[in-house]
Amino acid sequence: MNQSNTGAHRCDLLIHNVSLATMDYETPDPVSHYGRLEDGVLAVTAGRISWVGAAADAPEFDAIERIDGQKGWLTPGLIDCHTHLVYGGSRAREFEWRLQGVSYEEIARKGGGIVSTVIATRAASDEDLFASGLKRLQRLMAEGVTTVEIKSGYGLDTDTELRMLRVAGQLAEHTGLTIKRTFLGAHAVPAEYKHDPDTYLDIVINGMLPLVAEQKLADAVDVFCEGIGFSPEQTRRLFEAAVKHDLPVKGHVEQLSDLKGAVLAAEFNALSVDHLEYLAEEDLPVLKQAGTVAVMLPGAFYCLKETQLPPIKALFEHNIPVAVSTDLNPGTSPVASLLLAMNQSCVLFGMTPEQALAGTTCHGAKALGLENSKGVLKVGYDADLVLWPIEHPSELSYGINMHRPEKIWLAGQDAKRNGVNP
Repeated sequence: MNQSNTGAHRCDLLIHNVSLATMDYETPDPVSHYGRLEDGVLAVTAGRISWVGAAADAPEFDAIERIDGQKGWLTPGLIDCHTHLVYGGSRAREFEWRLQGVSYEEIARKGGGIVSTVIATRAASDEDLFASGLKRLQRLMAEGVTTVEIKSGYGLDTDTELRMLRVAGQLAEHTGLTIKRTFLGAHAVPAEYKHDPDTYLDIVINGMLPLVAEQKLADAVDVFCEGIGFSPEQTRRLFEAAVKHDLPVKGHVEQLSDLKGAVLAAEFNALSVDHLEYLAEEDLPVLKQAGTVAVMLPGAFYCLKETQLPPIKALFEHNIPVAVSTDLNPGTSPVASLLLAMNQSCVLFGMTPEQALAGTTCHGAKALGLENSKGVLKVGYDADLVLWPIEHPSELSYGINMHRPEKIWLAGQDAKRNGVNP
């Protein structure tokens, strides 16, 4: 940090009279809950955190802008590390049909399910996909989300998959949010290849993936490894191809059955394995060794009325980082609220509010390969910050639609400039 002629430390932004939930579990000694610093000070210079600590230890600052936190709480910007928010159409009618007693078979005959979303997404223009995606993204932004992962997977053909990824990039440019793009061409087998899934996978591997890599449209490759998706053998083929293109992998695994998809993903040092309701406890040491994050998606668990709980207690006992995300998608988790997902992770999965907040900050960052720049209030990290008018961080998981940020900063800049109005 530079010093002025008076000896004061220069900075662009200084936030004071605030408690800090740093979510930094490495620096404090001893480690405190939430990495908290009550009556803290945080300074920002050139978009990064340049000083953080207790007010009693703070030097004199020469700040361009000073913010009085009014004794609220400052957290890292929230991270939604698993979403499918770019898609066409709606599945609301299908939702209504199910509640009226219409069978899944009949809904499928009506063109429901993922097939309907694929048809609508293929038919949507880039402008339509951008406009609808922006509305969903703004819902997340208004709750303090500053980093989002967006997957493809509702095109299931080369043109639409690439268009979805390009639209995700346009959303990043428009909003200023950090958006990590994931190629999910292996989300499902499209109707035209229903009886020949291997041929479709060949297209994903030899047709789509090289273009995605060449055009730098994705930061990772994902797959739905399940009986109704892709087998472990097919998943291995995709992962091997991703490695050849220098793209890290992720996996929708163990949601409906235990196919050992998590173990397979860990073999490839996956960034994350997601869902995990049927994950076997004996497989956890493999995840730990690989440094792979376990991502909880309680919205899907809730919407599908699942009863098989993921092995939450065992995950924490093995010190595996656990992230929490919305899984925002049109079919199984139409949830555009990360704060609700935090509440669900506590109520449905038994996580603590601190674990839920860690899951949407430091551990969410790790699930996206951003653990050295996001998710923690720490010197040198990006100044993605959220100021909350609350008395304790547990309130963020406790209440449903009870809290909104007082202010949000993206790389030290007021997010209102990017259309966020908390």
